[in-house]
Amino acid sequence: MRRGARAWAALLTVLAVSVTAAPAGCSAPGGSRGAAPVEPPQSRWQPRPGLAWQWQLDGKVDAAAADVPVYDIDGFENDAADVARLHRGGRKVICYINVGAWEDYRPDKDAFPASVLGGPNGWQGERWLDIRRISLLRPVMERRFDMCREKGFDAVEPDLVEGYADDTGFPLTARDQLRYNRMIASIAHERGLAVGLKNDLAQIPHLVDAFDFAVNEQCAQYGECARLTPFIEAGKAVFHVEYTEPTHRFCPESRRLGLSSMRKKWELGAWRRAC
Repeated sequence: MRRGARAWAALLTVLAVSVTAAPAGCSAPGGSRGAAPVEPPQSRWQPRPGLAWQWQLDGKVDAAAADVPVYDIDGFENDAADVARLHRGGRKVICYINVGAWEDYRPDKDAFPASVLGGPNGWQGERWLDIRRISLLRPVMERRFDMCREKGFDAVEPDLVEGYADDTGFPLTARDQLRYNRMIASIAHERGLAVGLKNDLAQIPHLVDAFDFAVNEQCAQYGECARLTPFIEAGKAVFHVEYTEPTHRFCPESRRLGLSSMRKKWELGAWRRAC
């Protein structure tokens, strides 16, 4: 599983503690279910290929870090004033929300029934969700997306939407994932929010029509960037990052493919180096 998020910082902390201990060897979500009116599709933002972006999931957003038209920030750690400040600068703002794993550091952690919590996913304080339990998870995700909408976000970046390909503790199938991902897209669209498909390259042909843009990590490192072409051909942006590859190795291909690419550090702070 490849994933960039605030959990990287948590993982690095765990590793640091392990090395020391052993020898080497945002407020609460607002709104309620059904509170958000359905808005016509034309009211949604549609990011086009080539848009420059900033991705900061570590703490409060630094609105002065990058002069770009799109910011992707943590939905819980930033409030309506942060979003409004970015809007005043002419930016569109994406709300990062984890939809595939339970996080013990979120204010709504008690809203998840114990029956949907699976095994640990490798990140401190997180456990996989049983995405087959639509009736239990949908109300929680609706309240989270209500929060994004009420804070003024333009779009949502749902994370961990390819659990079927990992060891979650549940017998998840590709069909389960498609059903869940389409539900997530529908929840966003009902609230007038654009929504991005995070990674999940294998299901792009089935999901490109349901999502408004893509977010990808490390496609260049793994030689997979061409698999994102369906989004570009549909006139939809692909927001892409690499963590270890130097820009001269992936930027030429990114430009050729029409990706919005940059290099970031694992902790996803304000630092960026764009193509």
